[in-house]
Amino acid sequence: MSRASRWLPDRLRRPLPDRLRRSLPNRPGRRRPGPLPDRPADRRPRRLPGWLPPVTLLSRSTRALLIVFLLVAGFAAGSAVLGGGARVHITAHFSRAVGVYPGSDVRVLGVKIGTITEVVPEGATVRVRMSYDADQPVPADAIAVIIPPSVVSDRYVQLAPVYRAGPMLADGADIPLRRTASPVELDDIYAALNDLSVALGPKGANAGGALSTVVDVAAANLAGNGAALGQSLADFSRAVQTLGDGRQDLVGVLRDLATFTRALASNDQQVRQFNQLLSSVAGQLAGERTELAAALSNLASALGQVSAFVRENRNQLHADISGLALVAGVLAKQRAALAEVLDTAPLALGNIGNAYNASSGTLDTRDQLGSLADPAVLCGLLDAAGKLPALDPVKLQLCQALAGKLATLPTIPGTAPPPGTPGTGPGLPSIPGLPPLPLPSLPIPVPTLPSLPLPSLPLPSLPIGGGP
Repeated sequence: MSRASRWLPDRLRRPLPDRLRRSLPNRPGRRRPGPLPDRPADRRPRRLPGWLPPVTLLSRSTRALLIVFLLVAGFAAGSAVLGGGARVHITAHFSRAVGVYPGSDVRVLGVKIGTITEVVPEGATVRVRMSYDADQPVPADAIAVIIPPSVVSDRYVQLAPVYRAGPMLADGADIPLRRTASPVELDDIYAALNDLSVALGPKGANAGGALSTVVDVAAANLAGNGAALGQSLADFSRAVQTLGDGRQDLVGVLRDLATFTRALASNDQQVRQFNQLLSSVAGQLAGERTELAAALSNLASALGQVSAFVRENRNQLHADISGLALVAGVLAKQRAALAEVLDTAPLALGNIGNAYNASSGTLDTRDQLGSLADPAVLCGLLDAAGKLPALDPVKLQLCQALAGKLATLPTIPGTAPPPGTPGTGPGLPSIPGLPPLPLPSLPIPVPTLPSLPLPSLPLPSLPIGGGP
């Protein structure tokens, strides 16, 4: 028995099967292994130490699987130790880094992408170096925030925001203090509360009992007013609900206000000019404030006098106003006639100015009295005067008699009206059997006026609408 076989258990010292025996090479000088000799009865088999497991033979497929598993495990362990490829190293500066140590996580959205490699205090700040996998892009303007999962747990550095597009954080980049944030420590909260209590205590705002007085007054005012306070809160809630229900109107108002603001912005030059003009007017008024004050004082005095006059003469003013109302009513009824007068008055005044003869001081006119020779005109005048009713045989005889009397009047040579003059032509009706009687044109003397040229007075035509 060989020395190695002594350490093998009994189940491994059995003779080899014939198929394995035949597969062994037959080397010269070496005999084939035969069956193991029987162990002497007086010797016990030597056992392996207790800390070593028993050795067993594995099949070929099991050994292959074991080797593959060991290779995969070794590759994973090597990747974890060596970093698994390229990494990006960056530096961030924090105001404080409590609970952050080398080996702490670097995360994005809570997912670990790297670790912290170094934490170095630098006076008022702390420099933290970290590295993460290069295949995890981080935006170039990223911020670094220390996140405490709980009060006492280890903390990690969170990089934000998530990369979408654009430049990435390069290797060796430095995140300045203005782009980092540290959580508020519990000691800081306690210190702030302590400062507040001291400021409100006997050594602060309540040194003279002012704060106690405020609390006492508030308690006295609120005592017994719980229902009113509750009603006020309910009313406020309903007011907020009303505002919420009318949010569309509020949005419309804000939209209109935005439109108005845009209009002002687009007309900025005009608005500036208006402000300058308004400032100029204000300056002028400020320069004349003494005169304005005197004018306002005089106006106040005048208004006082008018008030006294109206109070003393109210009855007479009432009568005058009533008469003025009557005149206004008549003018309103005669507005068509007034319109005609205003239309023709400028022409009449102009004709009077043109008819004035400055050399003789007379108004040169031509009176067409020849029309009186027409019995029809005469009868019409008599009828217009109310002397003759409607035409009948008696009136006709009277008109014929008057025409005969006029026919006996002598005719002044050179005073016959020219042909086509009204009263002699076919323009007016005539009575058969009565010849027309031409009458001379009689000049009308007027008082002598100073030899001053009278200009024509062209007055504007003021149309007054007719109708009620």
